[in-house]
Amino acid sequence: MNKLYIGNVSAEASEEDFETIFEQWKIPHSGPFLVKTGYAFVDCPDEKAAMKAIDVLSGKVELHGKVLEVEHSVPKRQRSCKLQIRNIPPHMQWEVLDGMLAQYGAVESCEQVNTDIETAVVNVRYAAKDQARLAMEKLNGSMMENYALKVSYIPDETAAPEGPSAGGRRGFNARGPPRSGSPGLGARPKVQSDIPLRILVPTQFVGAIIGKEGATIRNITKQTHSKIDIHRKENAGAAEKPITIHSTPEGCSSACTTIMEIMQKEAIDTKFTEEIPLKILAHNNFVGRLIGKEGRNLKKIEQDTGTKITISSLQDLTLYNPERTITVKGTIEACSQAEEEVMKKVRESYDSDMAAMNLQSNLIPGLNLNALGLFPSGAPGMGPSMSSVPPPGAHGGCSSFGGHPESETVHLFIPALAVGAIIGKQGQHIKQLSHFAGASIKIAPAEGMDAKQRMVIIIGPPEAQFKAQCRIFGKLKEENFFGPKEEVKLEAHIKVPSFAAGRVIGKGGKTVNELQNLTCAEVVVPRDQTPDENDQVIVKISGHFFACQLAQRKIQEILAQVRRQQQQPKPTSGAQPPLPRRK
Repeated sequence: MNKLYIGNVSAEASEEDFETIFEQWKIPHSGPFLVKTGYAFVDCPDEKAAMKAIDVLSGKVELHGKVLEVEHSVPKRQRSCKLQIRNIPPHMQWEVLDGMLAQYGAVESCEQVNTDIETAVVNVRYAAKDQARLAMEKLNGSMMENYALKVSYIPDETAAPEGPSAGGRRGFNARGPPRSGSPGLGARPKVQSDIPLRILVPTQFVGAIIGKEGATIRNITKQTHSKIDIHRKENAGAAEKPITIHSTPEGCSSACTTIMEIMQKEAIDTKFTEEIPLKILAHNNFVGRLIGKEGRNLKKIEQDTGTKITISSLQDLTLYNPERTITVKGTIEACSQAEEEVMKKVRESYDSDMAAMNLQSNLIPGLNLNALGLFPSGAPGMGPSMSSVPPPGAHGGCSSFGGHPESETVHLFIPALAVGAIIGKQGQHIKQLSHFAGASIKIAPAEGMDAKQRMVIIIGPPEAQFKAQCRIFGKLKEENFFGPKEEVKLEAHIKVPSFAAGRVIGKGGKTVNELQNLTCAEVVVPRDQTPDENDQVIVKISGHFFACQLAQRKIQEILAQVRRQQQQPKPTSGAQPPLPRRK
């Protein structure tokens, strides 16, 4: 990992120029400079020297009027799951860094690199190649406490080489699943970050897709290395049947194209004259991001692929069917291209949401991701791989938060300009959201003409709060109220009995500080509050969605503890001192 790539090199640059620069900055190198047109390579004796060259020269040193870019030289086949992140703020907490990295996928390892510089450097390995690529795209150049992060690939020695390897055992990483697109030993590759492709096909073509004694479907499965479920018994008498395809993205697309070709041939043979569009099913939670602001993402896919795409109405959704139908019209080739682009967007949304939820789920007691209905784990035909997080506390008959949770009231503050997007046309979005979450959602009147923020009042149990707030945060991101590299951070207020506020703060602020460290949210209990008519005071929580949620759950936990202690009969001796009142 000591070979360097030097980019943005002037045509006038020579080997001697680089010798001079490295000598001037006292950077050792163990071989000659290989200077090409526009770039150069050099070997360093060790990682420390390579790191010094990157930190001292990249983006800072000019040669013949061009600012050099220096990074690890990584062969294309080794650009896989490993990244190096540099220029991390020196005082940044590990929890914050872990939370940030987990937004883009499952982090297998994160190790700090020892350097002589003030800022921190870490080497990160993601579970999958596309997760690393997403993290690279999103984090490189993004600002963190006034530091611009620098992200680059580092050689991933475990990345499988192209073509058969020495032992003839091809396609396997050193750990875990086969590489996507490179099936190992005929087994079905399971790529954790992927979600199945679900399509709807006219019932009259199901027989042709299955084939005589299942021969056709077996052949598709074998050729595309996929597992295909045809849900024939679902929706008895319906004109269409859903098909679920589990595979890599390439495998899903290949199987989908084959199925479209079979339907077209069957249509010709049976003189079926109507157009057979491709119908993709996608969970409603991802559709907003697929459409994009003012429909831009969808329009781009239509233009790039030469297809016409429509999406079923929100009114067709129910709590039992959270999927929307995406209808694609065009040639088979055009529909195949559109399916790749549509599912790429859906998978990106799923990966980033699931990674963040997995990170927090074990910290929110009794949270059952499946029961929340935010992700397609409960959709018909979805395999168990979709619900990788065990549902603690979700025993038979209980709520997904365990027990019978009480209703809570949260005041969430959103930009005043976003009110229209949350309400939707003729109040349709807020009604739909309220129904989906199982919560009462109202927007309070503006406080004054120039109010920059509006208060959304959400009333419902923890599960409903989670769903409602998740969609509000998501909607603000979709509608571009926050920049592409900017995290959605909102302020939420919850009311607590004034006698319990001291417990939230803790002795000398200990509890509130621990809360902030654990959740990465800012938690404030204003000192000079006058309790309201119900003897309650406000706790202010601000941060990104998961930080906010976690802080809310932790505070509710403290309040439940206080309530339990109040209900216990007081012991006759060794009584506990009364709870401290807030000063």
